[in-house]
This record gives sequence, structure tokens and C-alpha cells, in this order.
Amino acid sequence: MSNAAKTRPQTRIVGAPVPRKEGIDKLVGRAQYVDDLTREGMWYGATVRSTIPRGNIRSITFDPHIDWNEFTVVTAKDIPGKNHIELIVADQPCLADGRVNHCEEPILLLAHPDRHKLLEAVAAIKVDYDPLPAVFSIEESEAQKEIILGEDNLIKSFTLEKGDVDSVWATAAHIVEGEYRTGPQEHLYIENNGMIAEWSAGDGITVWGSLQCPFYVHKALRAVFDLPDEKVRVIQTETGGAFGGKEDYPSILASHAGLLAMKSGRTVKMVYDRMEDLAATTKRHPSRVRHRTALDKDGKLLAMEIDLATDGGAYSTLSATVLSRATLHACGPYVCPNVRVRSRAWATNHVPYGAFRGFGAPQAIFAMERHMDEIAAALHLEPVELRRRNFLHQGNRNATDQLMREPVMLDKLLDRALAESDYPAKRARFARENQTNPLKRGLGIAAFYHGSGFTGSGELYLNSLAGIDVTADDKVRVLVSNTEFGQGTNTILTQIAAEALNLDFSDVTMAPADTAHIPNSGPTVASRTSMVVGRIIERASLQLLALLRERAGLGEQYPREEFFAACNRYRAAHGKVESLCRYEAPPGIQWDDATYHGEAYGAYAWAVYVAQVAVDTVTYSAEVEDFWAVQEVGRVLHPVLAMGQIEGGVAQGIGFALYEKVVLENGRMANNQMTNYIMPTAEDVPPIHVVFEEIPFCYGGYGAKGIGELPHDGPAPAILNAIRDATGVPFNAIPLLPEDLFAALAAREPIAEPAAL
Repeated sequence: MSNAAKTRPQTRIVGAPVPRKEGIDKLVGRAQYVDDLTREGMWYGATVRSTIPRGNIRSITFDPHIDWNEFTVVTAKDIPGKNHIELIVADQPCLADGRVNHCEEPILLLAHPDRHKLLEAVAAIKVDYDPLPAVFSIEESEAQKEIILGEDNLIKSFTLEKGDVDSVWATAAHIVEGEYRTGPQEHLYIENNGMIAEWSAGDGITVWGSLQCPFYVHKALRAVFDLPDEKVRVIQTETGGAFGGKEDYPSILASHAGLLAMKSGRTVKMVYDRMEDLAATTKRHPSRVRHRTALDKDGKLLAMEIDLATDGGAYSTLSATVLSRATLHACGPYVCPNVRVRSRAWATNHVPYGAFRGFGAPQAIFAMERHMDEIAAALHLEPVELRRRNFLHQGNRNATDQLMREPVMLDKLLDRALAESDYPAKRARFARENQTNPLKRGLGIAAFYHGSGFTGSGELYLNSLAGIDVTADDKVRVLVSNTEFGQGTNTILTQIAAEALNLDFSDVTMAPADTAHIPNSGPTVASRTSMVVGRIIERASLQLLALLRERAGLGEQYPREEFFAACNRYRAAHGKVESLCRYEAPPGIQWDDATYHGEAYGAYAWAVYVAQVAVDTVTYSAEVEDFWAVQEVGRVLHPVLAMGQIEGGVAQGIGFALYEKVVLENGRMANNQMTNYIMPTAEDVPPIHVVFEEIPFCYGGYGAKGIGELPHDGPAPAILNAIRDATGVPFNAIPLLPEDLFAALAAREPIAEPAAL
């Protein structure tokens, strides 16, 4: 552990369960979400979408029984700038122009003062197509019989290599192979996507919306409207959940609302209903991962060859970023001298897939941790022992050759998880009871890590700027573009500032997330807010104290009244009281994007999860009865919020594993209703026992590492490993539904069993 981490003083506010900054407003109903907002003379917007997965638009017919003069109609020809959405690759049209590449692709936009008339109008527009052959699977895209993107259907590929994989196979004591699949998953945020837009020739465009990343939307609007920075303004409204689903899609909706506002001369609101949101917006990427693993006679890993493929949908969106993280997490928290990971994101004619909590890591970790249990069975080893023999420790190097400089406590996390769950005794008892009981119980584990922040050089590229200022009415404001959407950003960052300034928590507030007034501190993604941006806020606060001591006579020790008096003296002499800092990388961070070698992340959060399941062999249903989540995430800044992050991530992971199936028919989501897209309810979520171990990371905000994505990584493999333990049958694809259990259990054959404890 670094000296800086050891010598941090005892904190007053950081580490305490202070009230949420926005909690009371939400509790009493004062919080204003986008659909609560209105403007005088406001119109409403709607979208006419493709009904086929791929084809050329032949004609568009407007029913003459409707007075179209009442409506504003926007097509691609009305776009003043570029007809694309600025993301990593600008290949996604804002509006289809002659060609559609997925069902639900936006073709036309309508606006009218009566939102109910819009539904009738959308139904009264007929689009005729010349259909083209469509591609609906990774395998079809790989075959390249139909080229739907570029020259080869390939959105992005990576290769990660370490050592000499090919030299190992001939002499390995054991070689184990397996294939693992994950399906799409819907975010199911409580509040659907929504946006309000205003336009003026003089001021440009202003949008208010439910979103994660204000400057992503800002960048997209600049391109679509061909405007300079100062004529684009993005304001985040209270946002009811996101989970990555409001990272990229709000750029599309903001552009649509803005185009309608520009052409109509009115303020325009567009809010999707649940059916449209489910059908048209991004989801988690489906994946197929193939493992080939070599081990020595003692069960030590010698080589891993991993082929990882994802379905990216019709356009690139964030597939490259998702694929990158999947690649970097594919080998798990294990020591292996020889590694080859080939990963590819393939285009299909599905609605584009995008970011979702963990973005790529849950898919890769599901495959790795299921495969570890299959290796254990093949080698007649206990799954716990196989993992323990191969864990990374401080001083080891991972798959990218990154030296584990910080302490690693995987053995301690494993011991704690086994003790908390009573794993050895329960597993032995379940094995006895399962011989005669039609309700089969089992325990499964998953060990994993999750990189905090952007990958490799990503944080340097962002060059994030953040800070604080002090207002004339004696309030410190945190200045960031990182947004609150339920996870606690407002609370955590104000805790950090209050702690560093030695002020009360009530003295610090958040500046509104408005691109006209806040610096670009980067997006609210990748488990970076507490660690990366929190550290910038900590530095900016200490920088302000130094400035006030130098120029305004602030003493080393001071009551709050003297702090604000010093701020007033500084303001009178020098102007506004503000302190901004840019991101500084921890020392020793070196990353090679070309070879995918080096320090992929400044820090990792680590975890071991245990699931207890019951499989009913009469009804063929599986239920998670109990769950233990043990993790090390650096310093826990707010214990209640941290526990909520773990509990929520585990609940989503249970849905990913056992419930949430996206049914796709001819490229369209066929179950886009809450009545038939089944998610776990409170009745389906078991007791979740959350345990934190803490090793403060000296380059994170008050010692924090990332936490938000970690808990989605481990539940699915732990659950399916538990089902294997209960039934003796390996299941390698999720979601695992009753019909899947029936098909396998009804026709099962004897397979290798794990060794007895």
C-alpha cells in the first residue's frame, strides 16, 4: 500500500451515510423529470420508423384524409449539418435517407400541438420498400454471404497476445474447450427516454433531457445542426435511471427534437412510451465466446486461447468500446503466461446495441467463470481450489502484462465469501439431499475483477476538467459534467469537496449539469466518477485552500465563517472564486493501443460472489435463494449508496441470467412490453449479503475505485455454476429459462462431476 494511502487522516464526511443531495426532492415529489416540464405553446414530437430490417425506401405516402398542414414534418433533407450521429464512428444516420438497415430505424419526424393526434398521423404514413436480404446472427455476419457494413461486416476487432500460445498445446497435461453465449438485455430504467428542444436563429439550439453524458449530446448536435460550441446548450433534467442506456441514445433523440423545433418554430417535447423505448433503443450486446485452455498436471493455467464475438447491430454506436472491455476482461483475475484473445464485433440488421452496465465485461466474465467450473470438472478438482491455484496476486502480471502494483486480496475475498455463505458445509449437505429430493440445491462461485475508468490512454485522451467555485451566497458548488441518475454522483462528489475543504456537507452543492456553465469532466460511464473525477475534485478543493491562504489570509485552521469570509475577500480583490484541475494519470501508466499491452486500467475492483440456487425438477424452474457479494472497491465513500450499487447490480445480474429474454423476430423485438419482457421483481430477488473489504487507492477520490459496474459482472456465472452444482448438467447460455432446463434435464446424460469436498 502506498504511503499516501496509509497516512490519510480520519475523515468526517467521506465514509459516512450522509443524506442524498437530491433525496428529499425525489421523496416529496418536487423533482422535475423531463415529462413534468412544459413550455407555453409547446408541441409534441413523434417518429415514423422502419417496419423492415433492411431495404431501400421506394416511396412515402401521406393519407389525404389528414390535414398535414397542421403538422411539422421533418425528413433527412431538413438536416442543416451532417446526417449522422457523432459517436466513435459516425456511421449511424440521424434520419434514414433512401435506405433502412434495421427495424425501428427513424425515417420521418412529426410535430403537432396535440400529442394524441400524432399517433393517428404516424399510422397514416405508408412507407413502401424494396426489401433486401438481412443478417440476424453473428454466424451469418461472419459468413459474409451478405455484406451489410463496409467490406466485411466487421465493426471492430482486437487481438491481445502474451507469450507463445501455440507452443503449449503439445505438452499440456489437460486441454479443455467450451463455448458460452449471452443474449441481449434491456436496461429497464424507470424513466423512458425523453427530450425537450428549443431553437432560435440567434442563440441556436437548447435541449433539456434525460441523459448521462451532456457533452456527448453537445457534440452530436453541433454536427447535425452545423453550429459552433456556443450555440449548442445541453441541460440534464432529473434522470430516472440509465445504466448506460442513456449514454448514446439521447444524442439521437435530442437531434430529432431539435430538428422539429427548428422547422416548427416551437418548443418540442419528445418522450417515448415504454413500448417504443423497448423496441427502438440500444441493449446489451449478445455474445459468443469460445475458450480453449491448457493446464499442467496440477491445474495451473498454461495457455488460454479465446475467440470472442459480439452482435453489434446495424451501426457501430459504442461497439468498439464494449468489445475492448470484453477483450481486456476475457482472461479473468488469473495468472496465465500464454494468452491469445481474438475479438470481433459483427454487424447485423438488428437495432444497434450499445452500452449497458459493465459494457462487455459481463459477457466475457460469464464465459471465463463458467469455463473455470468446466475445467474443474474435467480435472476432478473442486472449483474453489482451481481458482485459488491460479489467482493473481500483487507482483503478478495479468493478460495485458500489467504489473499488479497495488495489493490484491483475492484469497481473503474468497475465504470471506466461503465463510459468509457456509459454502463447504452447505455444499456437502445439498449433495446428500439432492439424491432424493426433486428440488435440487447448489452453490456456485465467481471470482472476477473490473477495471476502473477508461481503458489505457482513454482518460488522457479525455483530458477531463473539473473543479469547484464559491457563490456570493456562501455556497461551494461542484463543477462537473458527471450526472446523477440514481447512483449517487451528487452526494459522493459533494462529500469529497466538503471533506477536503473542512466544511459541512450542507455547505456544498452541485452546479446544474448545463454545458453552458460547467467544464467537460468526461462522461458518466466506466465506473470513473468516484475514482477519476472525485480525485480531480479533491485536488481542486485543496488547490482552492492554498489559493485562499496565499491571497486572502485564510488560516491553517478555520471555522466555516472564516472560510467564506476569505472567499469574499478574494472575490473583492480578484473576481470569481473558482478552482479547476485537469486529470492527472497515476505514475507508471503506459498503454500501447496497437499491441493491447500495458496498464489497461489505473486500478481494479475485485470480487468473489456466491449464489445459492434451487432447481425444481418438476416445474423446471430455477430460483436464486440466497446470494453473497464480497468485494474490494477501494475506500467506500458512502456505505448506504455503495451497498445499493451492489444490491442493484446483483438484481440486474439475476435478470440477465434467468429472466430477461429479448425475443427477436425478423430483426424486431417481439416482446416489447413489460407484460412479456420478464424482469425479476422483489419476489424473485433473494437476500443479498454485501461485504466490503477496503484497500484505499491513493490516486482515487479519497481512496475510491470504481463500483457501479462490478456487481453486474459476477451474478450470472455464479448462478449458472450453482445450477450445474445442483443438477450435474452444464448450461452455457443465458438467459436460462424453464424451457431450456426442461430440454437438458429431460434428456441428460452422465457427465464428469466435480470432486467431493
